[in-house]
Amino acid sequence: MVDDILHSKPPLPSGLRPDIPTRLEEVTLKCLEKDPKNRYQSATELEVDLRRLISSTSVVAASSDSAHSGRQRRTSRKRIRSLAVLPLANLSRDQEQDYFADGMTEALITDLSKVGSLKVISRTSVMQYKHTSKRLPQIARELGVDGIIEGSVLRAGKRVRITAQLIHADTDEHLWAETYDRSVRDVLSLQSEVARAIAQEIKAKLTPQEQARLASARPVNPEIYEFYLKGRYYWNKRTEEGAKKALAYFQQAIDRDPVYAQAYTGLADSYHILGYYNLLLPKEAYSKAEAAAGKALGLDDTLAEAHAALGVIRHEFSWSWAEAEKEFKRAFELNPSYASAHQWCADLFIELGRHEEAIAELDRALRCDPLSLIINTNLGRAFYTARDHDRSLEQFRKTLDIDPSFAYAHAELGLLYEQTGMFDEAISEFQKGISLSGGGTYALARLGHAYALAGKTDDAKGILIQLRALANQKYVSPYDFAPIYTALGEKEQAFAWLETAYDQ
Repeated sequence: MVDDILHSKPPLPSGLRPDIPTRLEEVTLKCLEKDPKNRYQSATELEVDLRRLISSTSVVAASSDSAHSGRQRRTSRKRIRSLAVLPLANLSRDQEQDYFADGMTEALITDLSKVGSLKVISRTSVMQYKHTSKRLPQIARELGVDGIIEGSVLRAGKRVRITAQLIHADTDEHLWAETYDRSVRDVLSLQSEVARAIAQEIKAKLTPQEQARLASARPVNPEIYEFYLKGRYYWNKRTEEGAKKALAYFQQAIDRDPVYAQAYTGLADSYHILGYYNLLLPKEAYSKAEAAAGKALGLDDTLAEAHAALGVIRHEFSWSWAEAEKEFKRAFELNPSYASAHQWCADLFIELGRHEEAIAELDRALRCDPLSLIINTNLGRAFYTARDHDRSLEQFRKTLDIDPSFAYAHAELGLLYEQTGMFDEAISEFQKGISLSGGGTYALARLGHAYALAGKTDDAKGILIQLRALANQKYVSPYDFAPIYTALGEKEQAFAWLETAYDQ
């Protein structure tokens, strides 16, 4: 008995009481951790979590279901038109399995997003609430939703258990709960089953096409699916290292299953990041992204993410505006809550001068992903290109209130200051952008441009020297040189660099 207490993992509370709330199970397991550092460090810390549980006891247990265990039925009808799926808790107590829990969260979001009558918050915003101590009504207000899904994932050997609970946001009332236990091979159909159950519970209207998409999951080799989940885990970091690791995992999934469409979409998204941020030569990155997106759609034409990926390639690389817009619209049809598709479509509209449409698309993106830094920043950019400088300034400041360390927002704010003749403020923002991005060339090039416009010719030429030195170490877009030469009045040099950028 003593040896068991010291060394053996305790049984899961949900195995003894399937109707136990997920958060109570998390609190219980944290109290039982073997390593004291992983337990609550004070009674006050435990009290905070327990107090949050007090208001979530208004559930009634129903009779057990032959197919599922732990079902709870809601005590009253609540109209839910928008949902946030909070990060599913990893009950394995193994941090190495975090990617699996995060992957299950993203997959459930993706499946629910296929329901056109339902607004579903994107992964970027909900992941900011991982391990949060905020109460559910507060989270719901911040995300602008009236329903919350929370739950847990336990992976043990070849089995996976998902527990999901539906909570009415305003009242913190539990309306429904379910526990699903399946083989890892059936994890894709399990995700779709959970999504269908939630949609049915909130009385969401499903079209025949949406029903078919939710029921179309095929069995998947667990090892291959792990490669895919790890790929998405690293892709979501949006860094050079993360994108390159993601590429490797997606490729491993494809090597073992050459008809796995989602893995090709992941490959396309990873090459897009490397090309967009000038981490690979654009021709190489975008060509590979286009091939991967085309392959994904050849295998499964119902993947919204693949249509969006192809749309952004058509826009940013091949400049096929009509084809890009067509792909984005198809992505909206398949997944109205896919925020990135709305964001990328807005980028297209900005560059075509369709400012009102761009702002409308970014508003839609923010309703699905209200805490996204890139979407909030791009809305500021949309106001800027529409020459609505007051709203642009307000939006950039709002973005930096969310995260003052977001380099891209500082760089875009610098452009606004520069165009309104506030050169000292612009230079300060560009310098912040350079520092926070670790020396990113985007802000560096614009700093050179601001120096030249402000009459600081020597400083501007110093930036050109820095860019040339960096180009000997890594890829630097030739375009970065052109605005500086333009502001210096050296038109021939500017056109030469623009021609080189065009060729690439």
